[in-house]
Amino acid sequence: MGILEGFVIGFFGSLHCVGMCGPLALALPLPTNSVSQKVIGALLYNLGRALTYSLLGLIFGFVGAGLKHSGIQEIVSILCGAIMILSVILPGIIKLPKGSNKVSNSIYSTLKKKIGDSLNRRSVGNLFIIGILNGFLPCGLVYVAISKAVLSLTIQESVLSMFFFGLGTLPMMFAVAFFSDIIRSRYLHKLKAFIPVFIVILGVIFILRGLNLGIPYISPDMSKAACCH
Repeated sequence: MGILEGFVIGFFGSLHCVGMCGPLALALPLPTNSVSQKVIGALLYNLGRALTYSLLGLIFGFVGAGLKHSGIQEIVSILCGAIMILSVILPGIIKLPKGSNKVSNSIYSTLKKKIGDSLNRRSVGNLFIIGILNGFLPCGLVYVAISKAVLSLTIQESVLSMFFFGLGTLPMMFAVAFFSDIIRSRYLHKLKAFIPVFIVILGVIFILRGLNLGIPYISPDMSKAACCH
């Protein structure tokens, strides 16, 4: 079920991806000599992103395993849900510690430079590299997916959850690479307004998960579920 949730987050949250990574997708040096090569290039770009998300799932899967063994996974679930809701209701309330912006800005600038250099090289394999680098760019939706991965029952589920999160974003990002008018669509702009609602719904689900109410799929007893794995 956790894997399906990862895909759902990616699929419905991909409207957010259009706003954040759409310009990059439009600038991809896709092959122009044939449609098949263009399709392969776009797929490799998205596969690269999914691979990076899988790596993040592996890293945070170990974090989640530690939290589970310490018995505070439920508390973390509630806190993640509360933060997600507050980030929508009270934007800007959560601020990073002093000095952390310098570190994040340095990493972000390095990634942007490497991606910029890669955009000037036209090759199918290079599109895969761009996708890998793209996956490391700061993104609120990715943070939501990571929060879900941390709460996975196993490290394997965490990795797969993030991989399928990447696959969930594929249809929209793939379409953007081919049809630039999608980004300019007023209809799409209106749909993006649904993202905050989607994040609040996920936040409520995270809180319910942490409460262990015994409701199948929505708030299962995590202790019992862990025994089954």
